[in-house]
Parts: sequence; C-alpha cells; structure tokens
Amino acid sequence: MIIKNVELETVCGITSKLPDNTLPEIAFAGKSNVGKSSLINTLMNRKSLARTSGQPGKTQTINFYNINKEFYLVDLPGYGYAKVSLEIKEKWGKMIERYLKNSKQLKIIFLLIDIRHEPSSNDKNMYEWILYNGYQPVIIATKLDKIKRSQVEKHIKMIRLGLNASKEAIIIPFSSETKQGRDEILELVESYLEKDE
Repeated sequence: MIIKNVELETVCGITSKLPDNTLPEIAFAGKSNVGKSSLINTLMNRKSLARTSGQPGKTQTINFYNINKEFYLVDLPGYGYAKVSLEIKEKWGKMIERYLKNSKQLKIIFLLIDIRHEPSSNDKNMYEWILYNGYQPVIIATKLDKIKRSQVEKHIKMIRLGLNASKEAIIIPFSSETKQGRDEILELVESYLEKDE
C-alpha cells in the first residue's frame, strides 16, 4: 500500500456526533503513551501527522484521517491515564464505546500493547470489550526496539497469556524507530479493505 494522501478530516469530542462515513474505517486503540501517535506517523510516512507527546493522555478526541480517499484511519483516545479525573475517564470510555457500537464502517481494530510489560487491567478490559463488540482485535506490540531480539518470543507469549488471547490472535511486534512491523500492518489493512470490496 502506498500512502499518497492523508488528511485529518473529522475530530470528534465527547459531545460530537460521529460522522456518517461511507468509506471503511480502521481503528487504533491503546493505553496512553503506548506509542499510538508514533505508530500512526510511521504507517503514514509522516513526521507529525498525529501529535506525539512525552505527556500521556494527549489524544482526547476521536480523529478520523482520510487516507488516499479510500479509507479512514481512526485514532481513538488513549485510555488508562492516571492523572485524568474519573469523570473524564468515564467520558472517554463512553466515547470509545459509542464509536465501537455505532460505526457501520469499522473493519478492523488494532490494539497497541507495550511489548516490555505484561498487559495491564485496562489493556485486558479493552481487549475483552472489543471482542464483546464483535471484533477480533489485532495486537500491535509496540516499542520493540526497547528489548533484546532474544526476548521477543518470550514477551509476545507474555502478552498472549496476559490477554488470554487465542492462538489465532495476530500479534505484530512493531518499532517506530526501526519501522519493523510497518509493512505487515499495512498488508493486513489492505487485505481487510480487499475483503470489504
């Protein structure tokens, strides 16, 4: 897949109505600071399309990026950020839930988990929630460059066990530094879009 054209088309806050898109949607979910913005920038070959920040909890809206006028990349707010009030957390949760329940075009959800750590209770909840809504999430194990190559298999196993994910569940190790995993993710997106046609 060659990314020719990317534009941020719609930004939905807590009270916004979700857009009635007619193009397929590919969504990305993950804990605050798991590297979602970096992943999106790497996939799109852009430096600062999604704003990266050392400060977690930066994405507080649902952002719809129109890609090649062919599909939407949907960036969901990061969850599990400790410094945000419970009320705001609940609102973000409701916002993500509303999106999962109501999007008619959602084809695939990528769930980002930091490869260095066991999935948190928030990660587990999100994983189960996506399954509950009828989707089979693809796991992206981010920050791959932060562990030794010899540890990769062990850490992937840890994520699979931690999420209680089936053997069939796809887990893609990814690094925004080395771009490892980028082609695999884009190929997967392409295969889902082709199925959709």
